[in-house]
Amino acid sequence: MVVVESKEMVFKVSKVSTTPIDGQKPGTSGLRKKVKVFIQPHYLQNFVQSTFNALTPEKVRGATLVVSGDGRYFSKDAIQIIIKMSAANGVRRVWVGQNGLLSTPAVSAVIRERVGVDGSKATGAFILTASHNPGGPHEDFGIKYNMENGGPAPEAITDKIFENTKTITEYLIAEDLPNIDISTIGVANFSGPEGQFDVEVFDSASDYVKLMKSIFDFELIRKLLSSSKFTFCYDALHGVAGAYAHRIFVEELGAQESSLLNCVPKEDFGGGHPDPNLTYAKELVARMGLGKSDSAVDPPEFGAAADGDADRNMILGKRFFVTPSDSVAIIAANAVNAIPYFSSGLKGVARSMPTSAALDVVAKNLNLKFFEVPTGWKFFGNLMDAGLCSICGEESFGTGSDHIREKDGIWAVLAWLSILAFKNKENLNGDKLVTVEDIVRQHWAIYGRHYYTRYDYENVDAGAAKDLMAYLVKLQSSLDEINSSVKGARSDVSNVVNADEFEYKDPVDGSVSKHQGIRFLFEDGSRLVSQLPYLLKKCLSE
Repeated sequence: MVVVESKEMVFKVSKVSTTPIDGQKPGTSGLRKKVKVFIQPHYLQNFVQSTFNALTPEKVRGATLVVSGDGRYFSKDAIQIIIKMSAANGVRRVWVGQNGLLSTPAVSAVIRERVGVDGSKATGAFILTASHNPGGPHEDFGIKYNMENGGPAPEAITDKIFENTKTITEYLIAEDLPNIDISTIGVANFSGPEGQFDVEVFDSASDYVKLMKSIFDFELIRKLLSSSKFTFCYDALHGVAGAYAHRIFVEELGAQESSLLNCVPKEDFGGGHPDPNLTYAKELVARMGLGKSDSAVDPPEFGAAADGDADRNMILGKRFFVTPSDSVAIIAANAVNAIPYFSSGLKGVARSMPTSAALDVVAKNLNLKFFEVPTGWKFFGNLMDAGLCSICGEESFGTGSDHIREKDGIWAVLAWLSILAFKNKENLNGDKLVTVEDIVRQHWAIYGRHYYTRYDYENVDAGAAKDLMAYLVKLQSSLDEINSSVKGARSDVSNVVNADEFEYKDPVDGSVSKHQGIRFLFEDGSRLVSQLPYLLKKCLSE
């Protein structure tokens, strides 16, 4: 049922004087700061107005925008502010996920797939998330803008946003517009100086679930999950993935309610760190038999976790961890047979530069187009929009495909369940199912194994980090000195034969992205990669 609430009032537009605030440069995933920074006067408003000013008029005036996020602390306040600023800037309608919840991949799906009752389509979105970082009054908040293709704003737009934040003098806001009840599905209508303005609160999951059912064979997955030999566990880490987990895994696929861990979204993620890795997904790791202490309980056959905004994933088998680099390679190698969406073949595959070369080998063996791009999903989006890439991934637990223009954690879980279901479709009543570990080891037997290790250095002094990067660039001119030092520490390590700063020329628009990471390339094919903001990343491929 949709409730339509009409407001006869004519809201007014106020111009609020402001001054630039330092530190509003959006990164590859938007602007992320502590909540205490975002709640200071004019901070959020400056960034939102700078974004509107960076867009072309037709993408603002009369447009339909999505405004939602992962539900972290300050999201509800931010949504009301952005609604009022959208009205003042001439936006025609705003769509909000119920309770302000939409995963980052779901936002992309809504932009690309959803059609309003009046035939309207979204032209962009403000996504309120700090991704896999902690939430709460003393933790992180973030905001980013996605374009009409459903993907993150390109560098040309984020650069304009940043320049605007340095010169902004005023922002527009409809201060007398009442707050919207975002807990109730329905439409609120208002009148403004330029005509009608609507705010629609809609179900957070329905559009996304519909898209997933068009990609995967849900009936085949359901048969796997109903097998007495298969057990399943999914941990949302109290992030927005919880808004989708029950609907997809329990209602649609028949998993037991007890299979879901931490699937109630919370503003502070239950006090935890919503990063799906072996360090922070402690409860899932223990349940899957990978904890420090042994449990008498037999672990599930399959486990997975999501981050705060549900775009990242971790895949686990019974007492077995699948690296993100292996995961995207294995999905690509099995996609055509196991996932109906790809039954006609893959257009190509891509990975971020720091990701291991496991995907490269799959691309070569299957004669697929292959691309190595900088960190940032916007680079994959360009390839997808041009029809050059079907599946892509990055070592930071992000995997996705061209069904949207963001990485998609639940999609990755369904992809793995599809592969398991396909491998076991004739074996559900057999003595032993093909397991996650079996699939990974079979993949290694065919394509070889790529070893990968990543080291994150958090809360590093920015100046010291930049000095280190400058030193590494200088060091690249002295390979003999490097090799002498390496041999002094480990005589069995191959020589460094080349070193560079990764530079990417986009094959679609010709844009060039420089200084995308420092690489030391070894004779045996191994790589040592150092990159900001994740200070050091080590990628070993053999």
